[in-house]
Amino acid sequence: MTHFLVTGTAGFIGFHLAKRLLDDGHSVVGFDAMTPYYDVTLKEQRLAILEPYAEFQQVTGRLEDKAALEAAAAIRKPDVILHLAAQAGVRYSLENPGAYVESNLVGSWNVLELAKTLQPRHLLLASTSSIYGANEKIPFAEADRADEPMTLYAASKKSMELMAHSYAHLYKVPTTAFRFFTVYGPWGRPDMAPIKFTDAILNDRPIDVYGEGNMSRDFTYIDDLVEAIVRLVDVVPSEDNRAVAPNVVDTLSAHAPFRVVNIGGGRPIELMAFIETIEKALERPSKRNYMPMQQGDVPRTFASTDLLHHLTGFVPRVTLEEGIAAFTRWYLDWRKRNSGRQDSQRS
Repeated sequence: MTHFLVTGTAGFIGFHLAKRLLDDGHSVVGFDAMTPYYDVTLKEQRLAILEPYAEFQQVTGRLEDKAALEAAAAIRKPDVILHLAAQAGVRYSLENPGAYVESNLVGSWNVLELAKTLQPRHLLLASTSSIYGANEKIPFAEADRADEPMTLYAASKKSMELMAHSYAHLYKVPTTAFRFFTVYGPWGRPDMAPIKFTDAILNDRPIDVYGEGNMSRDFTYIDDLVEAIVRLVDVVPSEDNRAVAPNVVDTLSAHAPFRVVNIGGGRPIELMAFIETIEKALERPSKRNYMPMQQGDVPRTFASTDLLHHLTGFVPRVTLEEGIAAFTRWYLDWRKRNSGRQDSQRS
């Protein structure tokens, strides 16, 4: 049994990852602030699935509260720290930039300080494909220049990576930062496209299609993402596992036990194809409101997964059709079970 400290366990990705670790027989201490960035009820429902596990304990607290974070780690000294908690959302960073400084910078620094003290076997941090900005070279590879963030969200995540590298160098904490590419699936965030589009179609409302529909994203199904993270837990950055292969550039630092790894589907999908896949799954057409690209948006994302494959042997395998089918089944069931509460909120 490995003891994990997982931040963000009430969030979309943190919930799925914690459940996978518990199902695999490990222990998890979860840490989450339960912030009202979106409906807290959804977060509570995720935690309700985790709470029956005997090896799960949840702590409510903010990353900015160093004492609360330390108290969570004291419950069971972690062998591995998985830091997923963050203020997410590209567009929200335009409205409330202070939340990103507090959570993604100050909060992540507290996690680094905790790791410095506890010296876990491995520290893994959630970063984002947004740090590649409007990079015109595709696919996006980890060694590509990523110094022109388009939003404060992206800048805060890039800054976290840089802070983590310095701590890995100074305090010898093996650290992996993984860059996510548009994750979707059951229990996803309601501010993301899958739920927004599906809800609009079911309620006969038009979908806001930004960029006039001329955008593409590297959509990553949640089960593929979790599988990649679980495999990376055992790939502790060191010279012993440096990737040496044709066409693979390892990001293992020459000065620290630190590495950056993309986790994406490796199959960019046109936005219109994504919408059409949801329509087919629901057996309903959508109404579309075509709009210009929003401030901070980028025209495309596309992950190179060569390094991930070389390090772990894993290649994301869930097709868009399979992933959307699973997502829509969950959403229709979840919507039915929560219809009474949603109707009361509207009234």
